[in-house]
Amino acid sequence: MGMALRILHLADNPDDQELVRRALAKEDMACELVHVETHVDFLVALKRNGWDLILADYMLPSFDGLSALALARELCPDVPFIFVAGAIGEDAAIAFLKAGATDYVQKDHLSRLAHVVRRAVREAEERKERKLADEDRTRLEEQLRQAHKMEAIGRLAGGIAHDFNNLLTAISGYSECVLDSLDVDSPARTNVMQIMKASERAAALTRQLLAFSRRQVLESKVMDLNAVVTNFEAMLTPLIGEDIHLMTALQPGLGLIKADPGQIEQVILNLTVNARDAMPKGGRLTIETANVELDEAYACKHILVPPGPYVMLALSDTGNGMDADTQAHIFEPFFTTKEPGKGTGLGLATVYGIVKQSGGNIWLYSEPGKGTTIKIYLPRVEGVAEGREPARPRFLELRGSETVLLVEDETMVRGLARQILEAHGYAVWEARDSAEALSLGHAHSGAIHLLVTDVVMPGMSGREVAARLGMVHPETKVLYMSGYTADAVVHHGVLNAGLAFLQKPFSANAFLCKVREVLDSPSSRTVYGRMTASSG
Repeated sequence: MGMALRILHLADNPDDQELVRRALAKEDMACELVHVETHVDFLVALKRNGWDLILADYMLPSFDGLSALALARELCPDVPFIFVAGAIGEDAAIAFLKAGATDYVQKDHLSRLAHVVRRAVREAEERKERKLADEDRTRLEEQLRQAHKMEAIGRLAGGIAHDFNNLLTAISGYSECVLDSLDVDSPARTNVMQIMKASERAAALTRQLLAFSRRQVLESKVMDLNAVVTNFEAMLTPLIGEDIHLMTALQPGLGLIKADPGQIEQVILNLTVNARDAMPKGGRLTIETANVELDEAYACKHILVPPGPYVMLALSDTGNGMDADTQAHIFEPFFTTKEPGKGTGLGLATVYGIVKQSGGNIWLYSEPGKGTTIKIYLPRVEGVAEGREPARPRFLELRGSETVLLVEDETMVRGLARQILEAHGYAVWEARDSAEALSLGHAHSGAIHLLVTDVVMPGMSGREVAARLGMVHPETKVLYMSGYTADAVVHHGVLNAGLAFLQKPFSANAFLCKVREVLDSPSSRTVYGRMTASSG
């Protein structure tokens, strides 16, 4: 209580007012006493707020103390209220306290007043601190519940996407094989092409589910976020249309981040589309970047956010905005406020997953009718920005004669991969699990040029199979494939340097290109060493 207390004193007798002032001054209490005498003046004073304490006489000519107490409890419920009254009986004192008074002091015992005031103010401060602590705890518990919910939904989505990817690999792959076997003028080609288009759309949905569940492969690079926004801006302008004005506010000297450039572009694209759809009559979209420092105070209020230097990416629109209930579900997959057929409900879920998998955090503020701001915080890193690698040319010659050991526990996918490889000249040994793969490896006296293995299998992972086979066949190169990446080949979804990976579902052409790429690459003996060293 270093600052002067602001005390509102309701009393109609100037002598009583002076006695109270003297009683407090005698105890060296620093306080500002404001005296009011009537109901109207008391009401006006209460509405000003900012009071630390209220003192009130019990008997007033046109206004009784209990009515004053009721009014104070309605307008200033957390401010201590002390009656200063003449001689009162025990029943009246109990009535005061039951009605919500903090305490009472009799006028012939004003020597107690300073002590009672100090105690009341101290207890009010303690209650305020407890209330704030309870609010903080409730908010953090809600954040934790939300994080656990999103994690559970993510695991479910990732598992579904993994199983669907195996099925889609077979559907799209066999459809491609059928299409290649049909004559150019065959009427069945149209039907098969429709199957392939449907599987491509389904594959796009599973990729979004993998992004949300943080189980996609990220090829992270040290990058300048300003450069990404600047290079991407030309594409965004026609996307949002003429009725929406695009503005950028990019901080010079912006720090670097480490992320997948393609995924960051996806984040900007999804947020831009979402903002555009929220402004059907036009408006303004602002993209902003800045260096920010999230301190301990921020981290205490935002669970799972470590303090430190970050780069912020913010997109703000002047659109329809969202109510609190919508905001509570906005990042959940398949949640959408759009009309049926207008959206999948995966756009913001994808953004959430990419940001989280990149080690960042996302914050949303919105009000109905006032627009929305979404801020993304990505950890700032040291280093030099890396340029994008030029697109690798497609291999014109997809055939080969090398020996391939194919390990895949899904029968349909294994059969498809074997069919594609054998149709293009490769000698294929196939195994349904790790034990069979190692048995074939030990039995085969000739060279095994390539191991194509699923990552997640019963018994032993594809990574372990590659490491053990490398001891017997050091010449063998490795191509991993998987329907999701929550496994040992990627570290938190980030592709380890030197490892070749093919995401399911894949087309026959993509599969053959990747096989040829790995076979024609320099020797990958060092890959085994990397895998062994990072196995912990």
